[in-house]
Amino acid sequence: MARILDKKQTKEPGRSEKEAAWQTAIGIQAADGLRASEYIWQLSQKNINGKISIGELKEQLNNYYLERNIHDAGDPEKEEADKVAANITGILLSETFDLSAVGLASLHKEIYNGVYENAGTPREIEVSKKEWVLGGDILSFASPEKVIYSLEQCLEKERQYRYDPSDSDEMIAHLVAFISKIWQICPFGEGNTRFTAVLTLLHLRKLGICYKIDTFKNDSWYFHNALVRANYRNIAKNIDYEPVYLERFFRNLLLSEQWDLRNRYVHVRPAAEWSTQSKLNDNTSAGQEEDKNDTRKVKGKDRKKESKAEDIAEITRQEPVNYPDSQPITVENRTKTDKKIIKARPKEKSLENTNLLFLLVAIGEEFLSVKEIMEHLHLKGRDNFLKLYLNPAVVDGIVSLLYPQSPRHPRQKYLLTQKGLDLLNTIKPEMRARIERHLAKENA
Repeated sequence: MARILDKKQTKEPGRSEKEAAWQTAIGIQAADGLRASEYIWQLSQKNINGKISIGELKEQLNNYYLERNIHDAGDPEKEEADKVAANITGILLSETFDLSAVGLASLHKEIYNGVYENAGTPREIEVSKKEWVLGGDILSFASPEKVIYSLEQCLEKERQYRYDPSDSDEMIAHLVAFISKIWQICPFGEGNTRFTAVLTLLHLRKLGICYKIDTFKNDSWYFHNALVRANYRNIAKNIDYEPVYLERFFRNLLLSEQWDLRNRYVHVRPAAEWSTQSKLNDNTSAGQEEDKNDTRKVKGKDRKKESKAEDIAEITRQEPVNYPDSQPITVENRTKTDKKIIKARPKEKSLENTNLLFLLVAIGEEFLSVKEIMEHLHLKGRDNFLKLYLNPAVVDGIVSLLYPQSPRHPRQKYLLTQKGLDLLNTIKPEMRARIERHLAKENA
């Protein structure tokens, strides 16, 4: 049974409330594949300890990026993650929320204030997106001309619904349907997954329903993938809408259940060992496989894990940034470059190729830039890396581009195709463990 909050007169947030808000706000960035900088963590500690206000923190943060401080110079993704995290923290520490179309537009504008020029503006463009969890298939969202009408209908239905906390199954099923529908409508041009996450938390709080803070802090990428599966249907491939993964996320969130929220379970074509999602027998959450006390640790090299050697660095994939105005991938706008990548050579790449082995383990299930992959592999020569590692893997259909129609896209990232994932799973456990130990040692 879901627990109900005691709605007493609120007071100024204390240290624990601030810390929870910051950890959640920073963790939510992973829903769009972003990671905050060390600098925002330093600033957040000052705010948590009462040394600076949220307003003062935002001013310092803006000055930091205006001066292009050497810590994160030239990294627009960290700048976005930092600013959005600060905005979300302020929102989570406030009590204002209006479940209306105007209220949602105001919320989106507040989340992305100082980040997106069109923040709070209803979407006017078509959006469709290639998703890793769908094996590279494309998910389409509501057409722009239906956004306002669909949103108002969805919100009106939610306002009329009467929650019964004594029936947790029914309550969670309804919440899943509501949140999933909001996300599928995709009301705004950018940042809809993080917006949906914040909306979820504020709506639960307004309803007076308690939730487990660690679920969004640690498992926001799973949240994204579960939303995808809840809204994807392909009869030709015998794939139907599958809300069960999102339901399990909410069961962990609201009922403190212990479903193992790893992203591999959600994939439309999981390996045999990931075909049945299980519950955990302890209190750990493995959705993003982070150290629960430090949401900064999102890469394999940063995680702490006490298990078999072959499980030491189970790589957590991060979600690509959703920039619909940056040429979203659609069936209509694919180019020759895209087709060339899709029609990869059928020749199977030998796993005796050491470069390929290391590349497969380094990428794992993540979306990574060239710089990030090279950092994983401890390589400095970009030309040699492209020639000996990345380009051959792309040509052989083992690695694909996030923006295949725009190879020089400023936010270009790379991920393993289904063929690449299959090859990764065929690496012998002892060999994979040896590679992981090598990479972890180099990064120590």
